[in-house]
Amino acid sequence: MSLFDQIEQAVSFIKSKTDFEPQFGIVLGTGLGGLADEIDSVLELDYKDIPNFPESTVQSHKGKLIFGKLAGISVVAMAGRFHYYEGYSMKQVTFPIRVLKFLGIERIVISNVSGSTNAMYEAGDIVFVRDHINLQPENPLRGVNDERLGPRFPDMLSTYDRKINAIGLSIAKAHGIRAHEGVYLALQGPNLETPAEYGFINKVGADLVGMSTVPEVIVARHMGLPVIVISVVSNKCFPIESITETTVEEVIAMAQEVEPKMRLIVKKLLAKL
Repeated sequence: MSLFDQIEQAVSFIKSKTDFEPQFGIVLGTGLGGLADEIDSVLELDYKDIPNFPESTVQSHKGKLIFGKLAGISVVAMAGRFHYYEGYSMKQVTFPIRVLKFLGIERIVISNVSGSTNAMYEAGDIVFVRDHINLQPENPLRGVNDERLGPRFPDMLSTYDRKINAIGLSIAKAHGIRAHEGVYLALQGPNLETPAEYGFINKVGADLVGMSTVPEVIVARHMGLPVIVISVVSNKCFPIESITETTVEEVIAMAQEVEPKMRLIVKKLLAKL
């Protein structure tokens, strides 16, 4: 079955369960699933029940697609995402983004947690991504291109809307939340980076490093779907002498601590858009 047919099969299944029409899509990253509790849900679907969907294997990812109202706005939220390091192909990792696009969303908000490679960024800060550097080993657009999904060579110049980032930054400032605008670098993981790698990431101009998001952004861009990426800094990785050993439990704990701030920003940002 072609990728296009797989998407249509998943969309058909979802539409057989609800006629709800979401305006925005939201991807909830590690430790940020609490936002899902704010949604006045009309339907929740387990990933395992949706045709062709992968299953999330990562701690703190609920593995549900949630339809409902967030602050009065129609949304569909992915409570948990997929990563290349889980063993999935990039086409599998990004498959849900294509399904959300075909469900009719007009824009997608993607969240994640990341390590800071900018000496000015502290754990707990929020960063609106203005650009990315992709160092992952596979591209989700690799292979035969289906023009029904997007062009063979999508341009990445204006992938991130800095005017929207400015709105987000102003919301954060108005509520006393430390926030920045920065560059995200994607690696495959799942191991955290070495001190030498953190130094390299800083030197090539990245403020953040993580293991997700960029494949989803590429696919969104491929389909002409506007994207907003908001990252929570879970741990400080630069300067080198500030690095400490980090566990996934610590990353989740920091994300959950910051999650109410992220929730406030996302709700107010969606309302303005």
